[in-house]
Amino acid sequence: MEITRIAIHQVDLPLKEGAYSWSTQSFAAFDSTVLIIETDSGLTGVGEICPLGPSYLPAYAEGARVGLAQIAQGLIGEDPLQIGRINQTMDALLKGHPYVKSAIDMACWDLLGKATGQPVYNLLGGLLQEEVTLFKVISRQDPAAMAGKLADYQQQGFRQFQMKVGADAGEDIERILAVSEVLQAGNVLAADANTGWKQHEAIRVVKAVRDVDIYIEQPCLSYEECLAVRRHTDHPFILDECMDDPRVLMRGFQDSAMDVVNLKVSRVGGLTRARQFRDLCATLGITMTIEDTWGGEIATAAIAHLAHSTPQGFHFQSSAFHEYHSVQIADGGPVIKDGYMVASSAPGLGVTPDIAVLGKPVAVIGR
Repeated sequence: MEITRIAIHQVDLPLKEGAYSWSTQSFAAFDSTVLIIETDSGLTGVGEICPLGPSYLPAYAEGARVGLAQIAQGLIGEDPLQIGRINQTMDALLKGHPYVKSAIDMACWDLLGKATGQPVYNLLGGLLQEEVTLFKVISRQDPAAMAGKLADYQQQGFRQFQMKVGADAGEDIERILAVSEVLQAGNVLAADANTGWKQHEAIRVVKAVRDVDIYIEQPCLSYEECLAVRRHTDHPFILDECMDDPRVLMRGFQDSAMDVVNLKVSRVGGLTRARQFRDLCATLGITMTIEDTWGGEIATAAIAHLAHSTPQGFHFQSSAFHEYHSVQIADGGPVIKDGYMVASSAPGLGVTPDIAVLGKPVAVIGR
């Protein structure tokens, strides 16, 4: 099998609730890139990369499309089923920029599943979870509004939640106290600052909410700052944005810096490296949130397949991003019910992009 053509599409993903706010940022829609790989066999593979705005991580939507166009020409004629070779070739063509490579890697896994007649979760380790536990994001608003959202989401069947904080420490203390008051017994709540607090602010917050049953997620920008906060609290601790490399993961394990790691597929370069990261976490006994920066049905399908193939004891929760959007970019996305999602059992990722929604590609590379 050979890659004959790569098409790059741009699509906006508007938010159903009008905006998504975290730390000091807010967006009404996210800019996503969908990649379609065509082969001489007639099979196609699909991938997606959707950075969470241009200043959240060192990744941005326009950069994804430029980077993909840069890499794509060097992949024409390559066998997409040789995924290790594809990743080596991408690294030779473009140093760094793992988020760019994620969409191609994802599309190759989709092709491998279709070529072998297997859902991707079978290829990533097998179906170890029949359904994937979801968490619901509570976008940053005033305390009463956030508490109201939590109450609504609990009625929808969700039991795990991530509330967005990281703006003003004093207001965030009020937010945490207000939201935690309506959390039902047995449900799980995390306060995610998305790197937004300074170290002294984070320490102030964790001391003020010391009696609240809550996880603290990525309070500060650097690993070192987060570690200092960790040493000032008994709250279970999640590291996210700074966990971008297995070497940092090993350091965190040795320092007892976290209880849970947030594994984002595109941040580490795609499903190939996410599987490596996941398996190392499981070997070390570290539980994971498995998700991505953002995306539609395609990115969510990749999340679901990776989570399905993760031992249940090491899977904390995942995101179903496509439920937040007013636009559907593909058929076959994971089915959501009662706080869980289930990926398609069809070969590959099980999703079919809607070309009418995606429109004409912004770039086409190939024969």
